[in-house]
Amino acid sequence: MKRTGFDNAKYVALQSQNIRDRIGQFGGKLYLEFGGKLFDDYHASRVLPGFEPDSKVKMLLEMKDDAEIVIAISADDIERNKRRGDLGITYDEDTLRLIDAFRGIGLYVGSVVITHYRSQPAAEQFQKRLETLGVRVYRHYIIPDYPSNVELIVSEDGFGKNDYIETERSLVVVTAPGPGSGKMATCLSQLYHEHLRGVSAGYAKFETFPIWNVPLKHPINLAYEAATADLDDVNMIDPFHLEAYGETTVNYNRDVEIFPVLNAILSRIYGECRYKSPTDMGVNMAGYCICDDEACREASRQEIIRRFYAAACALRQGLGTAAEVRKIELIMKSLNLTAADRPVIGAALARAGETNAPAVSMELPDGTIVTGKTSSLLGASSACLMNAMKRLAGIDDEMLLIAPGVIAPIQHLKVEHLGNHNPRLHTDELLIALSICAVTNPMAELAVDQLNKLRGCEAHSTVILSRVDENLFQKLGVNITYEPKYQAKKLFHKK
Repeated sequence: MKRTGFDNAKYVALQSQNIRDRIGQFGGKLYLEFGGKLFDDYHASRVLPGFEPDSKVKMLLEMKDDAEIVIAISADDIERNKRRGDLGITYDEDTLRLIDAFRGIGLYVGSVVITHYRSQPAAEQFQKRLETLGVRVYRHYIIPDYPSNVELIVSEDGFGKNDYIETERSLVVVTAPGPGSGKMATCLSQLYHEHLRGVSAGYAKFETFPIWNVPLKHPINLAYEAATADLDDVNMIDPFHLEAYGETTVNYNRDVEIFPVLNAILSRIYGECRYKSPTDMGVNMAGYCICDDEACREASRQEIIRRFYAAACALRQGLGTAAEVRKIELIMKSLNLTAADRPVIGAALARAGETNAPAVSMELPDGTIVTGKTSSLLGASSACLMNAMKRLAGIDDEMLLIAPGVIAPIQHLKVEHLGNHNPRLHTDELLIALSICAVTNPMAELAVDQLNKLRGCEAHSTVILSRVDENLFQKLGVNITYEPKYQAKKLFHKK
């Protein structure tokens, strides 16, 4: 059983109070730039055992009467159909998803701002779509020499050309579908316009990683570097904080590099900048809520190994770079980590060696490792999932839970009518068949009832999974990695 290393209730309380304090500090209005994911922050829940993926949303719900959401999306990202890697949807589609998600839990979405606007046709079409749906839309434009030309930026020809976003509440949360969407520039533009209108307002960043008050080379912070290898982020000591306060804190390179410019912009708007360092800007109480440091260290070490395999597979699929893989390799070496530190890897490889076919292994909550092999009926992922459910339910391995008479028609449908060359059941097909059998077979129902126990379990596949199996493991909350190779030696691999 994994140990809890993070006090989530304490985190929600501290973070909420800190934001309220910031609102008061700036005279009653705060533009809060949200870094990372607002919903489903699974990275944080993996490296901080006890952190709930929806913690940030819970914190906002504590302040929902005072908060409104502004979603920033780059016109360039709309134009090139940029996609979220985890969800497989474009940024404009994700904007609609976020609006629905926020509204669904009672949070007020005030508007969408299209940043980096240069009359891109796709951006104009998206604006019309939003307005047809009753969503207010604003435009922010490209400013030449941003962010270095401070005199131009803080002028009528800079921020002054941007639309002023009408807001109603004291806490304005600026979020986005992904990085590079212009969240910080949106906040600063709003401060410029608020100042012209005589409204007192401030800016802060909601951050989780890197955690500023744990050591630079702590596995938690190194796991963040591994997670952002594609962005080339580097954790570093905040030199401005060290100079101002004589205190060593951790930040990352982009915030440190932009701070002199941010300082100059805020000073030009207000006459002074209240922040003396990038660390000052952040609202991050996560470090105060770690209750078992070693549990978080071990969880972070496992995350780094997972990130290495994810990067290696992305490279194999043509979706990543060798530089990302090398960077995570260096992080692993700094912590003396190898594949042997992830037990499911060795178990899967051993099973594949025995059967000379793809195999999958899974570590259950009690530390037991089960494996699944490829057969004529089930793929390795399905076999492993079935064996895991049986083990958790105390069902004998030899007991058949799905009658062959149920599997055969599914295989016939796949091959003869749907044009699939692989008759073996994928994980979703397995669960549907098992659910059908559960109507008359109590043991099958008992097996299905074990699925919730798989959340947080570790797994490994000896080949790159199909999108179907990958998505199902993700929905179950299983942290699965796989070897950077395909089962078949083909150029085209159907996802």
